[in-house]
Amino acid sequence: MELTKEMLERVQKIELEMLIEVDRICKENDIKYTIIGGTLLGAVRHGGFIPWDDDADVAMLRPEYEKFCSIIDKTLDDSRFYFQNMDRTEGYRWGYAKLRRKGTLFLRKNQENMKYEQGIFLDIFPIDGTPDYLVLRKIHKFRCFCVRKILWSMVGKKESKNFLKKLVYSILSKLPEHTVKKMYKRLILKFDPNTTEVVRTLTYPAPKKLDGYYRKWFAETAPILFEGYEFEGVKDYEGWLTFEFGDYMKLPPEDKRKTHPVTDIKLI
Repeated sequence: MELTKEMLERVQKIELEMLIEVDRICKENDIKYTIIGGTLLGAVRHGGFIPWDDDADVAMLRPEYEKFCSIIDKTLDDSRFYFQNMDRTEGYRWGYAKLRRKGTLFLRKNQENMKYEQGIFLDIFPIDGTPDYLVLRKIHKFRCFCVRKILWSMVGKKESKNFLKKLVYSILSKLPEHTVKKMYKRLILKFDPNTTEVVRTLTYPAPKKLDGYYRKWFAETAPILFEGYEFEGVKDYEGWLTFEFGDYMKLPPEDKRKTHPVTDIKLI
């Protein structure tokens, strides 16, 4: 299913609601965060959403993320939103959290078999430490890759066209959920993101140039305008965007301006 322009505008309106809610919670509870990814790029290049973007991303260094998760039940406007992560949502297969809008549906292609609610979402990424020594970082990166593929296996066994990959993912998907969570949590405890030079989201692909990002990009934030609202963004946004996207002010070719493929959607 392709989203119409009207659908996309309504999705973005809901995403903005969730960004405002995250910002409120963080400011009321002294939690540092930053918008990231296409959301930060959109703020700089478009003053808001990238016209074809259908999600929003924020990131927090691990201690800030854990604080956010610990207070969410007391602070979240649960008349409008619900919160998911690996510790509280059965069958949840991502190493980062999602804030979702009640009364909506955004069913991603090949994720129809996931056994949890799938409303329109905002991703909240925890940022963890990685080894300062390159060789150790490469080993750490491989361990992260393995855990990521195990978590992804429930989707991979449906999405993969290659028979061998489909078979491997099918086998990996049989691993007990508690075993996979233990593997992930061992990686979390390994390195302190407040002291390492390089950090990353453990279950999301890291850029090859550094196998992560400089910690300062997440530790040093500054207000930035997005859709007429002021959110926290990377202070050195030029450095981060150049690192992530290269010539970030250049628009991609039209055939690359795509939304996520969905099989069903419900809007409010």
